Amino acid sequence: MLALIKIICLLNLLGLLSGCSATAKKYGNAGTGSSISPANQEMNDLVFYALSLADTPYVYGGNSPEQGFDCSGFVGHVFRHSLQIKLPRTSGQLSKKGKFILQTELRPGDLVFYNTQQRAYSHVGIFVGEGKFVHAPKTGSLIRVERMNTPYWAVRYNGARRISQ
Repeated sequence: MLALIKIICLLNLLGLLSGCSATAKKYGNAGTGSSISPANQEMNDLVFYALSLADTPYVYGGNSPEQGFDCSGFVGHVFRHSLQIKLPRTSGQLSKKGKFILQTELRPGDLVFYNTQQRAYSHVGIFVGEGKFVHAPKTGSLIRVERMNTPYWAVRYNGARRISQ
C-alpha cells in the first residue's frame, strides 16, 4: 500500500513538473531552441529525488535514508546526492547560503525557511512547485509534501534561498 501511495505521488508530481516547462522557457537559454535549461533539469531531478524520500522517518540529527532525517539533514542529503553540493548542517546556517529570493520568484529546488521554534530560520524545506514544499517535519512524523499557504506555514514563512552550483 505504501509503495502504491508513493507511485501515485510521483505520478502527480510528473503532472506538476510538466507544468514547469513554461517556467523553464522563462528561465532557460533564449534562442537555443531548448525548452528546459540544464540547470532547470538538474533542479527537477533534485525535486524528484527529494520526493522519492517521502515517508522516510524524521530522526533528530538524522541525515541518511537508512537512519532517517531531520529538516536540515534531509536538505543536505538531497543536495549532496543530486548536485554534489555540500551544505551547512543547520537550518540557520543554510539560511545564509545561496541567493535571497522573494516568494514570488520561487522555482523547484529552492530552499524555503520557517520559524517553527520561536526563532527565525528554525526549519527548512525544498520548494517543489505549485505552492508546495517537501520537508522532514518533526519527531514522530515522516517526510512529506505540504502547501505553503496553509495557515500554519503561511504565518511562519521566513524567506527563501536559491542554491546554485
